[in-house]
Amino acid sequence: MTDTAIPDLATLKTGDKRSLARALAAIETQAGTDALAALLDTACANARAHVIGLTGPPGVGKSTLTNTLIARARANGETVGVIAVDPSSRRTGGALLGDRARMATDPADRGIYVRSMAARDRLGGLSDQTVAAMVLMRAIYNLVLVESVGIGQSEADISFVADTVVLCIQPGAGDSLQFMKAGVTELPDIVVVTKADMVEAARRTRADVEGALTLYSEGEFRAPVVMVAATRGEGLDDLDGAIGDHRAWLMKDERLGERRRAQEKLWVEQAIRARFGSAGLAAARPQFACEGAPFARELAIARQLSARLKS
Repeated sequence: MTDTAIPDLATLKTGDKRSLARALAAIETQAGTDALAALLDTACANARAHVIGLTGPPGVGKSTLTNTLIARARANGETVGVIAVDPSSRRTGGALLGDRARMATDPADRGIYVRSMAARDRLGGLSDQTVAAMVLMRAIYNLVLVESVGIGQSEADISFVADTVVLCIQPGAGDSLQFMKAGVTELPDIVVVTKADMVEAARRTRADVEGALTLYSEGEFRAPVVMVAATRGEGLDDLDGAIGDHRAWLMKDERLGERRRAQEKLWVEQAIRARFGSAGLAAARPQFACEGAPFARELAIARQLSARLKS
């Protein structure tokens, strides 16, 4: 295998960080190739990790919570892949690495890998490469954590990649009306009130959110609201319990499989829209019903649309 070749999944599963770094780099440098699509589809078919997506506004404490979840998972012997989506530098276009700087990990630990990604000009809280990176890590590690860039009321991309969406909010973030009109309130499987050492304010916020969530939880998993003070280690057992409960719920009646198949369909649609716009998406719509691995399907649709444009 040459330095430019994409490592196969068996090599990546050994935990070699250099191989994973090369594979993640290939997501950008070899996009649109059969080799990359084949690797991603193989990884997609061999998913092993539970994927937790952490989202919420800037400064809410997502990175602190992510760091705590990493430490707890490693203490339990679980391997962890982390994707931290950071704001982009206006000067270079790269990630500002604020999230990465707040994560205390051992570079020699083969059981943890942290990848920072720049959001660049994409709205939604993730980057264009997050889906592919998550698919690779999901096939390698026991747990994958995806931390979105700080979001507002309408960003929903985290639901494209996560099995369990954790929405982080902080005390004093707003009243019930604010939560009711926030688009992200429809997304979470778990809500975490961070900085719960602000006891009274945290309790009021939890009550507000619990009231607002009743509007979105009929017939589905009722998102619990957990108060956590990560720096003090408070509420973490409750959060573990909530994640475990949601994971158990997903494992019943093929819910996890249904969620992931719906995500795969969205991956293809989003990729085609990003490359060919709404007109290209409309032209390719009949092909979205076709069966097959998502990355090969996306590649085939993109090639057909490109051929039409050239003719």
